[in-house]
Amino acid sequence: MADQRYCFIVEWYDQFAQLVRPYQLMFYSRDNSVEMFDIKNHRIFLKRTKLDGLKLENLYVGATVDLFSRQITFVDYGDEFTRNCLSQQKERTLGIIKPDAMNKVGQILDTIFQSGFKVTKMKMCQLTRNEAFEFYQEHQGKVFFDKLISFMTSGPVLAFELMGVDAVGKWREMIGPTDSSEARKVAPSSLRSRFGKDNTENACHGSDGVASAARELEFFFPSVGPVRRNTAKCSECTCCVIKPHAVQGGNAGKIISAIMEAGFEVSAIEMFHMEKANAEEFYEVYKGVVQEYNSMVLELTSGPCIALEVRAQNAPTAFREMSGPADPEIARHLRPRTLRALFGQDKVKNAVHCTDLPEDGLLEVEYFFKVLDR
Repeated sequence: MADQRYCFIVEWYDQFAQLVRPYQLMFYSRDNSVEMFDIKNHRIFLKRTKLDGLKLENLYVGATVDLFSRQITFVDYGDEFTRNCLSQQKERTLGIIKPDAMNKVGQILDTIFQSGFKVTKMKMCQLTRNEAFEFYQEHQGKVFFDKLISFMTSGPVLAFELMGVDAVGKWREMIGPTDSSEARKVAPSSLRSRFGKDNTENACHGSDGVASAARELEFFFPSVGPVRRNTAKCSECTCCVIKPHAVQGGNAGKIISAIMEAGFEVSAIEMFHMEKANAEEFYEVYKGVVQEYNSMVLELTSGPCIALEVRAQNAPTAFREMSGPADPEIARHLRPRTLRALFGQDKVKNAVHCTDLPEDGLLEVEYFFKVLDR
């Protein structure tokens, strides 16, 4: 097997110096080894070192990776070879679950995760009429335009960035023809066939090309300026965080489906790439109390997590019951139908974080959807 070398520009935030430090990171595919070069000081920072857990599929612009307890953010390709090799493999497109299919959001997400797509961004939003006008500007003047705007502003939508080889084409194939009745004839397993009603209320949206994908992704996930407002209601709520191992294992859709089927309202969803300082702050109450604290922080920063606002009467207590004991082994013996019993691996990788104390439910929701979502 050829020892292919890929080069990236990465950054690490040095908490002590309060500086962002840039590095060149080289990844060698033959043995999953990395080396790092300090750009500013012109010297080797890390000699070539094998890292079994690191895979090329997890290295892309925008990714965060934990290297020896340092959280590294990938900000650019480091050379043309890497850009040319990976930009097609890492093609990005926008997907939207429309208002008519939000009650099936877990099932649709599960289909996406099982199909091999990498979901790199995700956010539940409620579009205003002006925002819907801006997003669908190329359809202005068409007979269906007013109906489309009214429909797309009738309830929340879930927008997400999908990444993979030929992401634009594969996602459009997966959702099927625009008219749901046509989809049921020619693409019966497509998402519009399964969840759509007609050619407007057709469950999902997909960008029609690479250029429109870039424009539409920038609309929902702007690189500069204010972010799209989330849908958190911050009342009668508790916080659920689907942990990185469960997201990477493709279980996020199943977990959301289980929560909704149990009668909870999922009123806000957003994917976060947690920085170490934020994870430590979020878990501060466990510091010095549980011996797994450092491992919990490491897990929460090891990849994207998905935060949910979960609403019900007595939401913190009710959802904690559904999550089950912190140790999945105990959960499997005592409460085999709970989320941690079904999707957890151990006390750290236990599928979901749930709010422990009823009075902390709103505080934890606000931490994700008001403090971090800026």
